[in-house]
Amino acid sequence: MDIQGYKILLDLQKTNNITRTAEKFGYSQPGISHVLKNIEREFGFQLINREKYGVTLTQEAIQLMPLIQDLVDCNEKLEETVYSIKGLEYGKVTLATYSSIAVHLLPKLLMEFKSKHPNIIIDIREGGAKEILEWIDSNAVDFAFMSKPYDRKIQFYSFGKDPLVAVLPKGYSVDDKEEFAIELFDGKPFILSADGNDFDVHHALDTSGVKPFYNYYVLDDRTILSMVENKLGLSILSELICKRTNNDVEILPLEPEYYRDMGIALKNFNKLSPAAQKFVDFANEKMPQIFFDA
Repeated sequence: MDIQGYKILLDLQKTNNITRTAEKFGYSQPGISHVLKNIEREFGFQLINREKYGVTLTQEAIQLMPLIQDLVDCNEKLEETVYSIKGLEYGKVTLATYSSIAVHLLPKLLMEFKSKHPNIIIDIREGGAKEILEWIDSNAVDFAFMSKPYDRKIQFYSFGKDPLVAVLPKGYSVDDKEEFAIELFDGKPFILSADGNDFDVHHALDTSGVKPFYNYYVLDDRTILSMVENKLGLSILSELICKRTNNDVEILPLEPEYYRDMGIALKNFNKLSPAAQKFVDFANEKMPQIFFDA
């Protein structure tokens, strides 16, 4: 069993590029090819297709990827546990998060965590809500900082409520300068986060029965802010997303109040590696205050 070879195969699935994978693992291209041939010899079938612009996994290899990922994860957990028994600290944590959390909350948390646990490696993936849940389901990440999913059973540790706010072009005419009634979006040009990227805004609009005129569907929150600034429509974002924005827009609380329940989502705390458990415990202790101060 060649764990390093399996890690290389997993990376090739992401990069589709032998050169990039070779650089990451410190191999030459012939070295990577030799590793792959050894695994193919062990399995008895071809693993990659070489094409003009890179490589792709064969259908046989794709079938094995979830099992290989589980095997690599279990091996990492075994190594971390052995180090822990010896009184040494070692490990890698893979977490997912929204860009707003990565920008406004994670840096302080990471700084404090790394000062106490310098040998634990942190791998961060940014994505939308649907993509992050898929990463959790497939064990591609250990856990995620995100808003609590609707209609979904998952372990979730809340650390704060992030209000949703109305985002309006500068000078937009409103009767109430203190808050913005959600029904005022009805029939108005609206810029919406793409389906699956943000469950909370979609949920607020659906439960309120408000039906704006959807002009644009956008993946990036910063793009939404820029488009509102340029008077292409109105929008709803979270307060955290709008913090320290340089965009010239009006931001008002929604009436009635809607919010994102922010926290840590994961499959099963008891099945996390020792390093991941340490990070989750640390985040549960520190994140409420970091969130409050943001």
